[in-house]
Parts: sequence; structure tokens; C-alpha cells
Amino acid sequence: MKGITLGYALCGSFCTLKASINALRELAKEDINIIPIMSEIVYNTDTRFGKAKDFIKEVENICQNEIIHDINGAEPIGPKKLLDVLVVAPCTGNTLAKSALGITDTAVTMAIKAHLRNDRPVVLGVSTNDGLAGSSKNIGHLENYKNIYFVPFSQDDYIKKPNSLVCNFSRIKETVESALQKKQIEPIIEPGNA
Repeated sequence: MKGITLGYALCGSFCTLKASINALRELAKEDINIIPIMSEIVYNTDTRFGKAKDFIKEVENICQNEIIHDINGAEPIGPKKLLDVLVVAPCTGNTLAKSALGITDTAVTMAIKAHLRNDRPVVLGVSTNDGLAGSSKNIGHLENYKNIYFVPFSQDDYIKKPNSLVCNFSRIKETVESALQKKQIEPIIEPGNA
């Protein structure tokens, strides 16, 4: 991975943002350039999991780059070929659905579309409460798309949230390494964590 430019996008699965930022921190130990991207919701929303300004500051400190947080900022990713690989973690059910259908109405979905035009890998770290319900068809569609790779995921609480899936954030780095070789890391589905 040495010397690559990696885009790291965060969507609004607020309960997993800390795990995602920890994974980002591990990636930052590599000799790579990281361009952070946030959905407008993450960039502007305070929740019980933390304040937006604190997440912004932490991510920008880790990456040493300003966050792309709107469609206009994300669009040049394609024509300027800014990234070697794009990670979206957490990737919500909303972003999965929009990506499966080619909808580009957020900074993150625009980053995905713009990056894919360059025939380069996108790594999705699923985090959605409806992964085994409404989002399952979108995961299935995206698994068949060229240049889409998944971080291994599992049911995070099959008793209280039987349809919920979350990626294994600790496996983002190895998933990226595999995706850069145009390979899907296996197995995609891991044992649950209930």
C-alpha cells in the first residue's frame, strides 16, 4: 500500500463511527495519503454518540487533510483521478441502496460514482440494521459489480437485532490490500458477535 492515496468515507451509522475512526487511525500508520470524506449528515449532525465538530477535528487530525463533505467537493475525484482506492466505512443501508441504483445525491455516493469511473476499487464496510432485510438485495447486487469489494461482516446482535449486519472494522486494511489486487477477501460472512 505504500505511497497510495486512499479515500476514506464515513456515512451515518453513528454507533459505529468510533470503530471506523479506530480503523482509520490504523490505516494512517501506513505510508499513504488519506483523503477523508463524510456524508453531509455525519458532517453536520450531533448525536448521543458524539458531536459532529469533534468527529471532524479527529478525522482531519488523523488524515492531515480537510474533509470532503459535499457533492461539489467529491465530483473531482473522478476526472482528476484523485484516489487509488476508496473505503466507505461505515456504509449504511441508505448508501448501499443508492450505490446499487446509481443515485448520487450525497458526497459519499458522488465519491463512489466518481471513483468507479476510473476502474479502481471501492471497499464497502457494511453497517446497517436491515442488512438481512431491505438491504440484503442491495448487498447482493453490489457483490456482483466490478470493482466493489466488501469488508467481512456479520450479525452484530442476532437476538435483539436479527436483521442487523456490521463489518469487521479491524479487517479494513487487509480488505484494501486485497482489493488493490482486484480480489475479494474471503470469507465475506463471519460468525456473529451476539
